[in-house]
Amino acid sequence: MREEDYRRLLDDRAWHPERVAEAAAARRRRPLPAGRDQLLIIAADHPARGALGVGSRPMAMESRAGLLDRLMTALSRPGVDGLLATPDIVEDLLLLGALDDKIVIGSMNRGGVQGAVFEFDDRFTAYDAESIAAMRFDGGKMLCRIALEDAATAATLESCARAVTTLAGHGLIAMIEPFWSRHVGGAVTHDLSAEAMIHAISVGQSLGATSARTWLKIPVIEDMERVMAATTLPTLLLGGDPAQASDRVFASWRKALRLPGVRGLVVGRALLYPSDDDVAAAVDTAVSLLEVS
Repeated sequence: MREEDYRRLLDDRAWHPERVAEAAAARRRRPLPAGRDQLLIIAADHPARGALGVGSRPMAMESRAGLLDRLMTALSRPGVDGLLATPDIVEDLLLLGALDDKIVIGSMNRGGVQGAVFEFDDRFTAYDAESIAAMRFDGGKMLCRIALEDAATAATLESCARAVTTLAGHGLIAMIEPFWSRHVGGAVTHDLSAEAMIHAISVGQSLGATSARTWLKIPVIEDMERVMAATTLPTLLLGGDPAQASDRVFASWRKALRLPGVRGLVVGRALLYPSDDDVAAAVDTAVSLLEVS
């Protein structure tokens, strides 16, 4: 990102807030499907939950200019289909002109701040279905952490169901990210066994008055064949925090992408903050894994 673009963004934010709506109205949209069987969506909604760490770097995403620069690099690479993010990041990129001909998915429930005593209370604090439709975006994503010992889960399920129904009423994708979760040592952890993911998928895919426009977003785990057999819904694979060596991560993605029903990748930190900081190379490798129709 050029210095003059960053300065212009700061001035627009301060003195020309109307330009956000103008940029959204003028944005060139792209149809779905996108001309191939699988998509690559870049995700950038972790900061809204206070989750700024990547691997061993607890404050990796502290610089907004740095994050935007990485996002613009990723979005400019051939084969990248779109963005999943919260309003603040989406609007920065709209003002920078980086979202033409891209799919845009608005992240909706970010209220479960990382490490908070109320972390399982995943309230809808970002986009709602009406604002996503008004901005001419393509869908909304919601986190659906199911904790059997935490009463806040009931409200999350109800809110997600309502969002699925409303998004479908607007003809928009409802992207659900389900997890079977619990507190361990004061921290929220996800059970990534096949049995737990199948339980989470079974609950998540049934939310709302229709599943006609529901997509799933799930992690790559062991026994993905068994996990994918639990649903007929289109499914995107999430990248997660790049704790493993990149070659092992890419190999696991490549194998899972060949399963029936898998429609691509939604990846953020693993591509935006690779160990060598070469965002373009990491994104190009991810693109190379996708099946081309």
